[in-house]
This record gives sequence, structure tokens and C-alpha cells, in this order.
Amino acid sequence: MEKRQYGLWPGSISPAQIAAGLRLTDVQWDTASDTLVWLEGRGAQSVLVMQQPGDAPRDLTSDMNVRARVGYGGGDFTVAHGHVYFVGPEGRLYRQELSTGQARPITPAFGGAAAPRVSADGKWVVYVHTYEGQDGLAVVDCQGEMWPAKLAFGTDFVMQPAWHPQGTALAYIAWNHPQMPWDGTELRLIQIEYNDSGVPGIAESKTLVGDANTAIFQPEFSPDGRYLSYVSDASGWGQLYVYDLESHTHRAITSAEAEHKEPGWVQGIRSYGWSHDSQHILFLRNEQGFYSLHRHQLNNDRTERIEALDAYTSMGQIAVSPTSDTVALIASASRIPARIITCPTGDSMPLPQTLSADPDAPGLQVMVDEPSAGVRIIRRSTTETIPASQLAEAQAITWAGSDGETVYGLYYPPTSDQYESSGQPPLIVMIHGGPTSQVTAGYNGRAQFFTSRGFAILDVNYRGSTGYGRDYMLKLRHQWGHYDVEDAASGAQHLVEQGLADHHKLVIMGSSAGGFTVYQSMINKPGFYKAGISSYGVANQFDLAMDTHKFEARYTDSLLGPLPDAAENYRAQSPVFHADKLVDPLLIFQGTDDQVVPKKQSDDIVASLRRRGVPHQYYVYDGEGHGWRKPETIDDFYTRIYKFLQQYVVFA
Repeated sequence: MEKRQYGLWPGSISPAQIAAGLRLTDVQWDTASDTLVWLEGRGAQSVLVMQQPGDAPRDLTSDMNVRARVGYGGGDFTVAHGHVYFVGPEGRLYRQELSTGQARPITPAFGGAAAPRVSADGKWVVYVHTYEGQDGLAVVDCQGEMWPAKLAFGTDFVMQPAWHPQGTALAYIAWNHPQMPWDGTELRLIQIEYNDSGVPGIAESKTLVGDANTAIFQPEFSPDGRYLSYVSDASGWGQLYVYDLESHTHRAITSAEAEHKEPGWVQGIRSYGWSHDSQHILFLRNEQGFYSLHRHQLNNDRTERIEALDAYTSMGQIAVSPTSDTVALIASASRIPARIITCPTGDSMPLPQTLSADPDAPGLQVMVDEPSAGVRIIRRSTTETIPASQLAEAQAITWAGSDGETVYGLYYPPTSDQYESSGQPPLIVMIHGGPTSQVTAGYNGRAQFFTSRGFAILDVNYRGSTGYGRDYMLKLRHQWGHYDVEDAASGAQHLVEQGLADHHKLVIMGSSAGGFTVYQSMINKPGFYKAGISSYGVANQFDLAMDTHKFEARYTDSLLGPLPDAAENYRAQSPVFHADKLVDPLLIFQGTDDQVVPKKQSDDIVASLRRRGVPHQYYVYDGEGHGWRKPETIDDFYTRIYKFLQQYVVFA
């Protein structure tokens, strides 16, 4: 091993490699075959790709960008009866045959669409529609010959519509301001009637479960039409339930102190699915950021873990085959970039992959690929040419917060099979966005970029994060700018005391809500961090409440309190009003087209830094919004960060 200073190791991952990776965002089966369709992001474009058994993948939409634009997006497409239905240009729904032919629109060009679902008879598409601030469910015939009809409106938001297999009912999630979808939602059940023209309408609508203090997630009917399943956090954890449509009874089928749902930041999220014969439910479980796949058998209430996927520590967008005991999903692990995979889940499941576990790192498992495991890799997001020995493993850690309460996070040590250093490494404390979100143990290219150069990483799941139960999430209520700031600092101090970080070389880094925590941390704790890195960080809470998009228009009611009563708290937690306390070096990034955190918020912080001569760098990317999509932006972003860290941290 060659001796080199921490922070100066030649990294195994270049900015260009990160920029070149694909974004795998969803995967689904055709309802009538074993054809898989998935959505992958290539730079600024999102493309639908299909693969039939025994055939090579084929692009379906390389000439247009597939992207739903309700809120933060998601729910971009669905596949049914040999056709894909997707949201394309101008927010229109398009229909395209999987075999041959061009896409054609089936809805007019007004408003935005998301989360299309096709009725079992293949005649109707229900979808989420938004126009001029009004959200609801609309329905259109699959051929697009009729004008879309309103179906379920009257609430501020809707998501996750699902058809009963007989076409006699629809289920969906609804909620109103000031709730967010993780605060409180309702599961609505609509009885459908058809008029003389055969167009579906509402005969009856009722709320089955949920209220302002209980979050309901992902309703799905069993293929035989007997049950309606959903996830509820009424118990304090997101648990999976089934509602018997005949006996009108609800039954929980999970009870572990673990999460079985995701926060509803986008449309179209799936954490479970029904088997084609309605005998099993396949579901994902999240325990301290580490995922596993399970199968529940309804007739005997037996649940078993699908061990063939234990090597993957992050999984999402589970899709169960409509014709066989097989699931498809997006999976990754610390050392495994995101992949689309399929796995058999029937009673004759193959033996699991070979695993090795580190008893000192909870949840840590290393995969050894074996063909006999039955797991098929359909698509890889990267070339996967970097040896595992050069990639860091995420370790679930806990520490005592400033008030003694337990805080959670993931730690990544500096990792190389060629270089080593003496002393303690510089530490980058990473703050996730949201703030109602969670960093999980999937592949983290950003963390690997830095660990391969000799930095340690702490991903903080501060109080207010999801994944650790509803009570933990609620900790941030009216406390944004407090627990996130304190938990980041106490986590860094914990690693310093463990001899895992140099207390003279601490850096804090975050985007959006995480960028806000960067500002507040450097305002409240000057000198604690050697430098900060903020991307499109929230700087003015008043502007955020007044100028952001509809989805988050009342988000700050829970995080800071409702206006005008909480105006004092908004001012206290707005970095722009305390920017004169920023004295440590800052690196700031912003996109010109950001509609969530407009450029003015970054401009105001930079104006204060410039006026007072505080060391800083400011980079604005044309054409970028709330996050980076262009490869040239991503390349430049990492290149500039590394140069900044060398100047203000490594050599300082």
C-alpha cells in the first residue's frame, strides 16, 4: 500500500463516470406477457426501454422525453395489453404498441398528467390530472377518441389510483393542505357506474381508512378482486394491511418495527405487489436504511424472507409478474450500482446467493454473484468496472444527540486497495433533502467519489427523517433548523471521538433542505466546520412558503408553524436574515430554472458573502432546475467540489 495524504488519493470514480451513469427510475411488466418495460434517464432525457424474453432491449421513445410533471413527478408510465401509456411532451398521455408503431397522444395538451392505470378490460385509463391549481382523477378511453372526463376531484391532492379487476371500483389516495402525504391521507374507494355512452362515473365514494394524523399509502386490489391492500402508519410504523371487500374487515399482515412504505414525494411509488394468483403479497421492508424482500402467504399468514436478494441492501419499484412467480425491481448495495433485476419468488425458489457478513457493521452484507441463485440482471446503471475493493461499505451507526436521544446515520470509511494514510481523515457530513426523507444503504456514487479520494462520509438521518417510525419523523415538527443542525454536529463529534475523523477538517454538504441545514449549521456553529457546500439551499423561509410550487406550499406549516403566527420562527430559521454570521468558506451551486428554490435565494446569500469578503465560490448552471440532469453539469459539479475541498480543507 502506498502512503498518501487523506483527501489526495487518486479516486477510482471520476466526475465523468458519475455523469455517464443511467438513472433507473421505474420498471413494470406488461399485463398480458412477460415483457418488461423500464424508464431510464440519460442525461436530460428519460427514455422508455422494453425487453421481451430471449430478446435484446429496445428503446421505445428515444425521440421524445418521458416525464410526468405533477409535483415532483413520478408515475411516468404504465404497461397493459401490449401497449405502454406514458406522459410525454406538453403533459399529454401517449399510447404506443410494444411491438411496432409510433406513439400517439390520447389526451389534449393542457395541464399535467401522472400515474396512468389501465382497466383490466383494456378500455379505460385513469390518471392524476392537474390544471390551474386543481388536482384530481380523470379518465379517458384507451384509444383517445373521447374527451377526458373528470372523475374524482374536490381534494387538494390525489395519487396512486388503482382499478378493481372487474372495473366496478377504483381506489386512490387523497389529502388536503396543510397535510403532506406522509402526515395524513385518506384511502378513498369509488364504486363505478357507466353511463349510456359507456363512460365510467362515480356511483358512490367513501373513505375507507385514514385521516389527518394517519398516512395511507399505495392501494392495490388483489387480482381476484377479493381484497384491497394498503400501507398505514396508524401503529407508528408503516404496516401492510388487507381489507376484505366481502366481510368489510381490515387485517394487518406485517407487525415488525420497520417501514413498509416510502414518503410520497412523487407519484407512482410501489413498495409491494400481489402475486398473479392472489395467494401472496411480495413486499419490501426497510430496517435502518437496509432493505429486504419478503413474501406473505394469505391462507396461513406465513411470511418468509426472499434470501436470494439479501445481497442487495436497497430495493424499490417492485413489480410482480402477472403470469409467473417472478418479481422485477430496482436494486443496489453499497458496492453494487443500481440494476434492474428479476427474481423467482415461488415455492421452488432457488438457493440464495453466497453471503459474507461483517458482525461489526449492522446490515452489512457482501454479494457473490451465482447463476444458481436465479437472479437475472436485466439492466445496469453503470459499467461496473470498479473493483469492490475500491468501494466503501455503508455501515448503519447510531449516536446520542445533543439531548441524549438516539440519532441514526450511515458511515462510509475512506476506501482504497492501493493507498493508505496516517492519522484521521477529513469528514464530509452529508445532509439529505426533503427534509422528510431518508438516506438508505443503496449505491451512493457521491459518497464513493469522496471515499475513494480519502474522505470519510457521514450520511445523517437526523430526527425528522423517515424510516425509523412515525414518532421519529414527527420530531422535526416546528423544529426545522434545530434537530437537523444538532444531529449533524453530534454525529460528526461522535466520529471524531471514535478516532474516525479529523476534528480540524469537518465539512458539511447538502442540497435543497440539506443546503438550508448547511447554512444554519455554519451560522449557529461558526468554526465547527472547516467549509460548507450548499446546492440550491433554502435561504428564505418566507419566500419558500410564498413562492414554491403547490405540492410544498404548506409544507412549512408543519416544519416551522403556520403563518403569520410563526413569523418569528420563520425569521429565526431563514439564513438570509443571519447571513452576516457566515464566516467560514462556502461553495454554492444553483440552477437558473429552479422553481422550488428560486435563484434569488442563493443570490442573496452570495451578496452577503461578497460584501463582507468571506471566502466563497458561486456557480450557476443554465437550464438546470432543482437538481442536475445534464452530464456536463454533473461533471463540472464534482470537479469544482474537489478543487474547493483541496483548497479550503485538505491544504488548509
